[in-house]
Amino acid sequence: MNQPQSLLIRGGRIIDPSQNLDQPGDLLIEDGKISAIDQPGKIPTSKAQKVIDADGMYVLPGLIDIHVHLREPGLEYKETIETGTLAAVAGGFSSVACMANTTPVNDNPYITAFIREKAKATAACRVFPIGAVTKGLKGEELAEIGAMVAEGAYALSDDGMPVMNSYLMRKAMDYAKAFGVPIISHAEDLNLVGKGVMNESALSNELGLRGIPAAAEEILVAREIALCRLTKSPVHIAHISTAVALEHVRRAKDAGLPVTAEASPHHLTLTEECIREYNTNYKMAPPLRTEEDVQALQQAVAEGLVDVIATDHAPHGLVDKAVEFDQAANGIIGLQTAVPLTFKLVQDGIISLNRWVESLTIKPSKLLNLPHGTLRKGQAADVTLLHPTQVWTLESSDIASKSHNSPFLGWKLKGKVIATIVAGKIAFQVAQKEG
Repeated sequence: MNQPQSLLIRGGRIIDPSQNLDQPGDLLIEDGKISAIDQPGKIPTSKAQKVIDADGMYVLPGLIDIHVHLREPGLEYKETIETGTLAAVAGGFSSVACMANTTPVNDNPYITAFIREKAKATAACRVFPIGAVTKGLKGEELAEIGAMVAEGAYALSDDGMPVMNSYLMRKAMDYAKAFGVPIISHAEDLNLVGKGVMNESALSNELGLRGIPAAAEEILVAREIALCRLTKSPVHIAHISTAVALEHVRRAKDAGLPVTAEASPHHLTLTEECIREYNTNYKMAPPLRTEEDVQALQQAVAEGLVDVIATDHAPHGLVDKAVEFDQAANGIIGLQTAVPLTFKLVQDGIISLNRWVESLTIKPSKLLNLPHGTLRKGQAADVTLLHPTQVWTLESSDIASKSHNSPFLGWKLKGKVIATIVAGKIAFQVAQKEG
């Protein structure tokens, strides 16, 4: 990142749901903090060392992704903290929270500290570690929860390996509540998932691929809600994907339970029909679902039933994906495509602009108790500039991640991140007219 300097972002449309703000204006950054927001032309350019012309752009709080896999330590051939965060800022994210399924697993304070220190040294954006629920993600014994939280873990999750032991998950929720962090649940019943590789349906039979029933997700979502009712511990459902699971969440929220949910851009965009190509970049967990599920998910984000959009950025090397479909690893990269893919739902009139920004800023910030996701005066200057009408095509050369496992290569996308500012420093910027 460049050194801190005073920046004036001039002539943009400033949108900040945390302040119910949506207006044309100028934004001044001084000493790494938001110094002033005023009407266009009211802040003298002499106040800033650098002026960015944001004419025609949205000026947003820095986006926050609470679900990424940075793979370091141990799986650096897929991704590192450095390359993953370079992808993050290129995608408009000033903060990311990284899951615990590294090698070794982030199940103790030493790994948490390693991630924190490595991020301090190499990351292009803020990195918030998420600790494991169980040791080694094995679902047998609780991880060192208190020590990890003390060392800087912001949530607990065995993402990638659901916790099947209900008693253990109950105890994890008790501990999480005591330490003031949420549990993030990968809600899939592994016994029902079995050797399945795609959504169980007529299509899975047609393609000759083992199916994963929607019930695998719905059962574990219902269990997490039951345990939340028991413990009153906040629980967050990661990458929710079925219409019935959404109804479970709706009933939980109606009952006043501290249950939240996230949707990933791929589950909001793609359906099981993509699997016809046998392209392993469409293989993920939970799997791509039906068109009806996708529509239900889009509406759930629109109304705020699903609180957060999160990428589940899951980089894999060629060795993990260039194999038979049933042998391939689950997951796709998502940090650089999340904005245009989900912004299309705004363009199509499905989600309001304010709700979309909220789902990527203040909502994920509140979920992890972060002091970010806002352009409020005096707060850290994390800012994302988005050109809403710029059309571009995702090319392999655009990808900052170490891995290229994206099904969106070659897609024409609308909405381009022009700059990402972290703590007042320009972490990413494309060539653009400047004042």
